[in-house]
Amino acid sequence: MLAGTCDGVREAAREGGRHACISVLEPLGVFVMKRSRVHIHFERGVSKSAPVIRNQVWHWRPLIRSPHPRATSVDIIDALAQSTACQTPRAAVATLDSALHLGLIRPEDLDEIFSAVPARRRVLRNFIDGRAESGPETLVRLMALALGFDVEVQVHIRTVGRVDLVLDGWLVVECDSEKFHSGWASQKADRRRDLALAALGYSSVRPIAEDIFFHPEVVVNALRGLRDARERRGSA
Repeated sequence: MLAGTCDGVREAAREGGRHACISVLEPLGVFVMKRSRVHIHFERGVSKSAPVIRNQVWHWRPLIRSPHPRATSVDIIDALAQSTACQTPRAAVATLDSALHLGLIRPEDLDEIFSAVPARRRVLRNFIDGRAESGPETLVRLMALALGFDVEVQVHIRTVGRVDLVLDGWLVVECDSEKFHSGWASQKADRRRDLALAALGYSSVRPIAEDIFFHPEVVVNALRGLRDARERRGSA
């Protein structure tokens, strides 16, 4: 268990609750948007005043799965249900995609998770796709869908290999992070992939994770601009 996880579990225990929500998911490798607060679940009937420590988020909704009396954390099914209500809609979908992709839950577990999600969030189930290999990929997929693109996920293209997304059959999107694309060798490989895609008639774009997370309008404008330019050329 990670040191930060131990700290969160201890903090939850001191408060009389259990480690919960995205605080449980992140140490398991599940994608969550950056967290700085400890999420704690309390049983109904526990009397609490406002948090003494301001970096806490409290959860009160009844749990789906009853934890063992000595359990220090809620079950992953409950953590995912809590995270679906607690995060932004797009981040919630990315978290569920990640848990599915990692094999931590099965598709049929979504019934149980969404049974405990507020009604206004249940529509998010229609957008879950466990083929997504990263949170940024899910976020860009949702941006593209909102723009009206037809989106294919994890597509194999001859002479190139597998790509993250193909939009409308011609625009390839690869979601890059510093972890896997920082060295010159990686950058050379990426540029050669782009050339191979161009030789097949594809356009390609590589938004970085930082912009996907914190400047999504930049990514949206780029996708829209490429599509509009293609449509103008087509009409001409």
